[in-house]
Amino acid sequence: MASRKDLKKHVNYISGELFTECMINSLYVPGTDKVKADELMAQVLELQQEFISRISHTQPGKVKQYYKKFHQDFNSRMEALIESIAALS
Repeated sequence: MASRKDLKKHVNYISGELFTECMINSLYVPGTDKVKADELMAQVLELQQEFISRISHTQPGKVKQYYKKFHQDFNSRMEALIESIAALS
């Protein structure tokens, strides 16, 4: 199992990449809905904050199940964001 510090870095890295992708689409891809791109950037920031706080507040006694669910939730939410970003252009 990865340390909390490594998980936070992982969440921050992926969130940063998704935020950058939204920004690039918004600024440089013609025909992109800028309002929708701004909403997606806000969602990325909210998800980043949510998952960082979830890492900081682990449930005692159920650590393995907690992080398994954490990874499943994180992956599913990020995949949904990736699909939304792909639909921008």
